[in-house]
Amino acid sequence: MTLKDKTPEPDATQDVDARLYQAIFDGVLNHRLTPGTKLPEPELCQLFGVGRAVVRRVLERLAYEGIVALRPNKGAVIAEPTPEETREIFEARRSLERVLVELAVQRASAHDIEALRRQLADEHEAMHRFDQPSWARLASDFHLRIAGLAGNSILQRYLSELVSRCSLIVGVYEPPGNAPCEHDEHAAIVDCIEARDAPGAIRRMEAHLRELEERIETSRMQGEKSLGQLLGMVQP
Repeated sequence: MTLKDKTPEPDATQDVDARLYQAIFDGVLNHRLTPGTKLPEPELCQLFGVGRAVVRRVLERLAYEGIVALRPNKGAVIAEPTPEETREIFEARRSLERVLVELAVQRASAHDIEALRRQLADEHEAMHRFDQPSWARLASDFHLRIAGLAGNSILQRYLSELVSRCSLIVGVYEPPGNAPCEHDEHAAIVDCIEARDAPGAIRRMEAHLRELEERIETSRMQGEKSLGQLLGMVQP
């Protein structure tokens, strides 16, 4: 067997990286991985069937995005935002989402607005069956869907990072049982997009994000679960 035979194809390598990255990213977004959760390299290698080089590469990428903290000689953990970082992240998110919702008003089609309405219906259904993980995921997805309608992939990527970091903050500071976003506030934003009311949409989004920031007030302790359970790969 030649060296070429032993070397993974670029697409295969990227697929392995993406699978591990997405599992951790989604774990944060869905509040399964809360701030301070340890991410031991040997356990990640075993869970995903990959080598340490892959794990370290993905953890370094997540650390660059502010989602993971790499501690010398202690390993990686899900990052724990400070109050100052919280203020800066929400300040950046408000500025970014003002631009994104304005672009969405200009570019969203009737079909896009119908999809937003279906998203709202899914949120409402999850809220009334008290499905907190789905509720949290749909609330975050709403903002990312609007970013997609803005038609700017660079701004969309920036928002994706900020939404994930906000999920960390909610995991630390917001009391349990609350939704990351209020359903009625989302509905009001969609009404403005449908009416092509850019100033109204910007005003609603600004108020919505400020309300979210104001609800963040206390820390939440993490339960005792294995990493596999927190990533949704192993049943409790």
